[in-house]
Amino acid sequence: MPTGATKKKKYTYVWVSAVILIFGIFAVNEITKKMKAGAVVENDRMSTGLLQKDVGFVVSNGAKRKVPPFSFLNQDSILVSNEDYLGKVYVVDFFFTTCPTICPIMTKNLVELQDTFKEFEDFGVASFTINPRYDTPAILRKYTERYGIVDKDWNLLTGEQEEIYKLAQEGFYIVANEVEDAPGGFEHSGMFALVDRNGFIRSRDDENGNPIIYYRGTITEKQGVNDEGEAQQITMLKEDIKKLLLEE
Repeated sequence: MPTGATKKKKYTYVWVSAVILIFGIFAVNEITKKMKAGAVVENDRMSTGLLQKDVGFVVSNGAKRKVPPFSFLNQDSILVSNEDYLGKVYVVDFFFTTCPTICPIMTKNLVELQDTFKEFEDFGVASFTINPRYDTPAILRKYTERYGIVDKDWNLLTGEQEEIYKLAQEGFYIVANEVEDAPGGFEHSGMFALVDRNGFIRSRDDENGNPIIYYRGTITEKQGVNDEGEAQQITMLKEDIKKLLLEE
């Protein structure tokens, strides 16, 4: 017959086991909810330690930077403006369909974001061509078919080259130039900008407390690090999109 001390020890083990079981059931339920909502990204499974960083505002001259007004035709010849993105979290990039270098990688990374957040009606992408003389709506439509761009809120936009360059250089401070001896005839940045529902440009801070401003779009998650030793930032961008989507 077990003694009182033995009984107490046995009941303690039972109590601890019950607590562990209840916690496990709760954790599984939370993960299941996220999966059903399409909100689980790779870092829910294996955190990089960056998930807790805030997505702050990008400030210039003491003011929060906001996407300036724009209005261009998309791949379906529909006029799309910045106001069409109000209420949505979206990613901005500048590209061209005949780009022989970084654009295909950038587009594949954006398709990865499209597929990750496909359950969210308030997520979108705005891709501006820097070669609008060639990239007509019809050409942009073929580009969407080639890369599997299906999100109704992913607009590939074309219009007057001068207006697009002004948006890139003055609105986003992103490089966009026609350069004769550059690959494909154009020079541009491989960075993505993240915009919140109210049209403000957002980013997390780096290890020194300064905003990173843009997210590197030319390296895939699978690649990890490029030949120059730069790390991919798509995982980081996924985390920050998720946080902005959850903002009230």
